[in-house]
Amino acid sequence: MIDEIDTQILTILQSNARTSNADIARDVGMAPSAVLERVRKLERRGVITGYEARLNPEAIGLGLTAFTFVKTEEPVGATDTGEALSAIPGVMEVHYAAGSAAYLIKVRVSGPKALADLLKEIGRLPTVRDTNSTVVLQTVKETGIMPISRNTAEEA
Repeated sequence: MIDEIDTQILTILQSNARTSNADIARDVGMAPSAVLERVRKLERRGVITGYEARLNPEAIGLGLTAFTFVKTEEPVGATDTGEALSAIPGVMEVHYAAGSAAYLIKVRVSGPKALADLLKEIGRLPTVRDTNSTVVLQTVKETGIMPISRNTAEEA
């Protein structure tokens, strides 16, 4: 169960994973050692699954974002194609979905030619039957921060 202190810690870490235990402790009114123990418990329980730096895609030459539906010939519930899609550089997210397409993927590439090359690579997977892409013109909001509260944590 996630209590109010855990919720506060998770909120702080989602905003800035590099926040020190001392700063978190000050914000939640606990000793740094107690905060460290709570963070470790959240990691062990799989609530915190990792830490990563968020990069500006344009600054590293990946200015084109697209969402692609991928139709497959795979038995219902099989996710082998999803695993193969996950291994392709440029594929940022892979979601097994309900609907006419088995997967919705998010890709980041340098431009239209790179997107065409990536779609060719996806099309070479033996179970892929069709793709349908939507190119992003402008991102208004993109975040990895989840709207956590004690109530949503208790419902999980």
